[in-house]
Amino acid sequence: MEQAGRKSRRELRHEREREKAKRGVLEYAVILVVAFVLVFGLIKPFVVEAFKVPTESMLPTLEVRDRFLANKFIYRFTEPQRGDIVVFQALEKNSEGEFDTLVKRVAGVPGDVVQVQDGALFVNGEPQNEPYLNTDVVPDLTPPYGPKEVPEGSIFVLGDNRGNSGDSRFFGFVPMENLRGEAFLRFWPLGRAEAL
Repeated sequence: MEQAGRKSRRELRHEREREKAKRGVLEYAVILVVAFVLVFGLIKPFVVEAFKVPTESMLPTLEVRDRFLANKFIYRFTEPQRGDIVVFQALEKNSEGEFDTLVKRVAGVPGDVVQVQDGALFVNGEPQNEPYLNTDVVPDLTPPYGPKEVPEGSIFVLGDNRGNSGDSRFFGFVPMENLRGEAFLRFWPLGRAEAL
């Protein structure tokens, strides 16, 4: 009789442990669902978004098919600065009737006078130090531009691969309202993951 009582206590203990494990799994599932909703329902639309590099215009900084994260919140509090890598909506629709998302580097901010001559960027008459440029660029392939003043509410953007980049030299100044964020982290491929 005493042994039968012990058995039932063991069985009760096992049942309680199974119930506790089930509750733990359920709590974990609820936490995952809440985290998913927060990340993809709140954070992604307002704070951070992943993008894929579509072209060679940012070589060698970003290669085709690299994936990076952009801070979508930063330009609500601060203005873009020269050297920022920005993601923005194209000014004109593509052949499918949609606006592409482009990635370029800020080369001029409102009030700057920008000029590109023999492949070199001049801002306010001063040559700029641009260690990130593609050194394989032949200056003859880089068309001259300017000098032109960047208007209020706009930025002037260039690709790091100047000889193969459709940028502000061709489509003009980018309105601030077209900005989608600032690139801050390449996360793919893993071997090249780094802060931008």
